[in-house]
Amino acid sequence: MDNREEVREFLTSRRAKITPDQAGLPSGSRRRVPGLRRSEVAALADMSVEYYSKLERGDLSGVSPGVLEALARALRLDDAERAHLVNLAQTADGSDALTRPRRRAATRQWTPHRSLQWTLDAITAGPAFVRNGRMDVLAANDLFRAFYTTPGNQQNLARFTFLDPAARRFYADWDSFADITVAIVRTEAGRDPHDKELHDLVGELSTRSDEFRTRWGAHNVRHHSTGTKHFHHTAVGDLSLAFEGLDMAAATGLTLTIYTAEPGSSSEEGLRLLATWAATQDTERSATG
Repeated sequence: MDNREEVREFLTSRRAKITPDQAGLPSGSRRRVPGLRRSEVAALADMSVEYYSKLERGDLSGVSPGVLEALARALRLDDAERAHLVNLAQTADGSDALTRPRRRAATRQWTPHRSLQWTLDAITAGPAFVRNGRMDVLAANDLFRAFYTTPGNQQNLARFTFLDPAARRFYADWDSFADITVAIVRTEAGRDPHDKELHDLVGELSTRSDEFRTRWGAHNVRHHSTGTKHFHHTAVGDLSLAFEGLDMAAATGLTLTIYTAEPGSSSEEGLRLLATWAATQDTERSATG
């Protein structure tokens, strides 16, 4: 797969984000755009303008780690952006061919081992689930299923965020969740550009959601492993939950995420009420089934 367009747009978008002041360069009076010029990036990376222009046209094939590091420094890339740049270069070289089949097999055909489900079920104080880079939920505990109350919400969190009106009520800061979701999916696109299901997902969301399409065009990526999120659940009200995302060593490309509440907080009480509510719902379904 030719990833020239992806490389071109990523490098161009990163260059546009850096002001001359941030790079320690004079801004001048004839600057047409707020970002850096190609010549300025080339100078910061200690390479010729011609060579940098070749890279920005999308040709990363054969680029050495030293050049990638110089680019990363010049463009002030964070850790997630540096990793994304390396992934793009590996794809351009075709050096990802040995690793991609394992990732694709792990994410597409993977089913949770029963011991993993036991582990998830043992987590009773907070929602816990396993997802892939496409935001497909592959395994979850009961509290997660109660947390996302609409069945469709539990299948793909990107579709939920952009296509389900309930997301704007459930996520207290929908814009932040939307930014994070797109950045995770964009990161996955850099890791596995050959994933047809990922391409289909991006195509669907781009067609059906202006908000997704705009964010996708920004080419932002990120590592998303810890933090605090705010929710509004229809049954128990507002919840502020910390989360930890753990890469699964046994299945490359999958992440185990666990939400927890601060001990003694109203959110902890809310999760207890949610667990009780979920158990009641299960009992009622069993009685009517």
